[in-house]
Amino acid sequence: QVQLVESGGGLVQAGGSLRLSCAASGLTFNAYTMGWFRQAPGKEREFVAAITWSGGSTDYADSVKGRFTISRDNAKKTVYLQMNSLKPDDTGVYYCAAAYGSIIKAKRRPDYWGQGTQVTVSS
Repeated sequence: QVQLVESGGGLVQAGGSLRLSCAASGLTFNAYTMGWFRQAPGKEREFVAAITWSGGSTDYADSVKGRFTISRDNAKKTVYLQMNSLKPDDTGVYYCAAAYGSIIKAKRRPDYWGQGTQVTVSS
């Protein structure tokens, strides 16, 4: 059974930083492109960042470029999202996702989802 478990969310002031982690089990982690998505209250879930199985390629939403960094540790079966210069608009539930395939697939239709972790940025 595939499990993606996010952690690291919380309450932070604008301008602060958080580091999210997503621990994976039940899948061949280094065969999957991993991604992060978020959903703000009253809005649809949106793509945030993705990283290929090797870590050689990444992609980011325009709204987070230059502030967020996605990385992975295949030995630990964990993907990270370092979030700096946080803004109130970054508030939402952040979801980890796994896709067997390209970043394009990861952005459009991941195979697995985590349960999410809440990030709240106060102004």
